[in-house]
Parts: sequence; structure tokens; C-alpha cells
Amino acid sequence: MIFLQIIFWVFVFIIFYTYIGYGILLYLLVKIKRMIRGGKPVPVNDDYEPEVTLFIAAYNEKDYVAAKMKNTLSLDYPKEKLHIMWVTDGSDDGTPDLIRQYENAVVHHLPERNGKISAMNRGMQFVKTPVVIFSDANTMLGHESIRRIVRLFGNEKVGCVSGEKRIFNKEADTASGAGEGLYWKYESALKKWDAELYSVVGAAGELFAIRTHLYREVEKDTLLDDFIVSLRVAQEGYTIQYDPEAYAIESASANVKEELKRKVRISAGGIQSVVRLRSLLNIFKYGTLSFQYISHRVMRWTITPLCLMLLIPVGFILAWQEGIFGWGLYSILFWLQVLFYISALTGWFFENRSTRIKALFISYYFMIMNLSVVLGFIRYMKKSQSVNWERAKRAS
Repeated sequence: MIFLQIIFWVFVFIIFYTYIGYGILLYLLVKIKRMIRGGKPVPVNDDYEPEVTLFIAAYNEKDYVAAKMKNTLSLDYPKEKLHIMWVTDGSDDGTPDLIRQYENAVVHHLPERNGKISAMNRGMQFVKTPVVIFSDANTMLGHESIRRIVRLFGNEKVGCVSGEKRIFNKEADTASGAGEGLYWKYESALKKWDAELYSVVGAAGELFAIRTHLYREVEKDTLLDDFIVSLRVAQEGYTIQYDPEAYAIESASANVKEELKRKVRISAGGIQSVVRLRSLLNIFKYGTLSFQYISHRVMRWTITPLCLMLLIPVGFILAWQEGIFGWGLYSILFWLQVLFYISALTGWFFENRSTRIKALFISYYFMIMNLSVVLGFIRYMKKSQSVNWERAKRAS
């Protein structure tokens, strides 16, 4: 029983550290750094204003072309310094023809569909500006997003800048919208502290930028192109910075089924990324970057979901030995687990019903996140995940 108790508390520690403890530790480390540095902010250069390329890889996005171009042309950045480039390989719905109607946009198109990363690899040969900014066709950028991203490149140590992904929130959301929105708010805080401590660990594909000369061609079967591209920049000694006011906004997934489909693919890509970036696990070589990478990403995609699964039977055995209906420590902790999963089932029941009680869906979204890691791991091991993105339906 002593052995089971040790295992139980190891599982609890890993789970707590992954989702809460790292955030607390990160906040404290940032506070200490501020005291040492005298509260000096991360340096930016508001006068740095190079030519930039807005790179949009799109597949059958005709419904978003007009809105995306209107949004792009309204951004606060000199028009003569903003080059708009679309790569629409494989699109057969008229997307390339719609883009060609805009004289200030360039489109590169091939009839074959080989996946987003192939489109990025091909398109990068046409980028001639010192900074390239990647964005999705179905996300709208904040008015000052490009200017705020670019000014961070005034610091020569910065090789990549990640914007913030925001979810359009309605007053009453379904489970996917409420859970996804709350999740990204927490992620935004972690990214802000990660950047202040040293570096963000991975950029959001909806909006991120790199120095063009740092782009390295990525393997054609890569699932998380944004994650691999950004962290390989960090491996070269540059930092990934973050500005929450440089944002891309999109609607939440239409429902939890669609969100699960999206997250399973991301999880499969996460496992693939951990394998391909395994050298980053060497904390003696990469120091703080490795610490942040392991704490913020690797544990979520590997050991923590397994600990969550095993905590249930281990907790039950300990509670049973103690008297499961009593008031012992393990009995109380077991019933708290049961209550948590009951609340998750309640969230499942209300998943397609609008509600103002958004906190109701935290446990459900948490469960979906970890279920997606398990399913993603299975998909990765079976090599059944296509590199071609199957778009998740978005809420209207």
C-alpha cells in the first residue's frame, strides 16, 4: 500500500504541475526576474518598419477571401511595405481566381494538393522581405497586429514572434466555445510569462512571424508546421516573443465533436513534434528553453494524460482499503474525482445548448483535451493521420 500511495501522489504532482503548478512557478520566476532587472520591459523598437510579407496558405477558402482581403488592407502598416501572398495549392473552388481580382495580392497556385507544409515550403522561395508573417485565411487580424509584431524584431535576439489566438465569444456559448475561450485565455497568460522569462515554446499558426532567413524547409509529413518552424528558430539561439495585442480572431468550433477532431490532429502532431525535437529535451544544452518546453508542452502531450487515466484505479484501490464511504483522505479525493467527471458528463449533456454558465464546461473541455492526446497518440502510432488538414467546422 505504501508503494501505491507513492504512485498516487506522484501522479497528483505531475497533473497539478502540468496544468497549474507550472503557471504558478512561472509567475514567481518572472516576478524574481523583474526584481533583478528593476522591472524593465522587454525592449521593442517602434521605429523598426521593414517590408514584410503576409503569407496565407489556403485550401478552398473562397468564402473567406473577401473578408480576409478587406481585413488585411485595413491593417495599420504602410501599404507599400506590406506584400500579400497567397499559396492556394490544390484549391478547386475558385479561390485563386477570387484572389487574382485584387491587384495588391499575389497568388501562387498548383493544381495538386500536397498539404499546408508543402505549400509553405514552396511559397517561401518567393518571399524576398526580411520578415514573413503567417496567417490563416479564416482568421481576422487586429488593426495593429502587424505593427506590434514587427517592432519586436527590432531586438536582434528575437527570431520569431507569436501573436495571440482569440476566440469570438458570444454572450451565451456552447461547450466548445466556452471551453475553448477559457483555455486560450489561460494559454495567453502562460505565453506572456514564458516570453518574459525567456521564450515562448511554439507559435500559434493563426498568426506568427519569423525572420525570413531563419526558415528551414520542413519535412513534408509534418502535422504542426507552426510549432516545428518556430521551435527550430529557437534552437538556433533566437527567442520566440509574444504580443497579446497582436491577435488573430476566429469563431470557436461548431461543437465539441468538431473541436475533438481538431485537437486529435494537434495531439498526433504534438507526439510527432516531441520525437522530431527530441534534442530540445537536453536541458544541459538548451537550459531555460528546455525547462519551458518540457513543462509547457512535452508533459501535456505525453505523460500527464496517462497519469490522469491511472489515477482513477489507483485512487479507487486506496479509497477501498481505507473505507470508500468514510471520511478518509483517499476516499475524499476519490469522490472528488468522481464529482469532476460527473461535471464533465454534465458539460457533455449541455454541449450543444447555449448557456451563460461558462465555468460549467471547464471540466468537459479538460476531459476532451486529454482524450484527444490519447486518440492522437494512437493515430500517430498507426501512421493514419493525413498531412492534408481536414478543416473543423466553425460556429456561425
